[in-house]
Amino acid sequence: VNTASRMESSGEVGQVNISEATYELVKDNPEFDFTTRGKIEAKGKGQLEMYFVEVSPVEDMVP
Repeated sequence: VNTASRMESSGEVGQVNISEATYELVKDNPEFDFTTRGKIEAKGKGQLEMYFVEVSPVEDMVP
């Protein structure tokens, strides 16, 4: 819960922010595009690699 709280406080309005661990689980899913945020300082957690997630345009999805 602490990590989630730190990630939420370092997020941006209107963006979906995920950790590196989550990114590793979903990175090959063609339904999503990812933008790396790099390492973000999270109070009490050090630097965490974070990513923004967006839904891929329909034409980019493979059936």
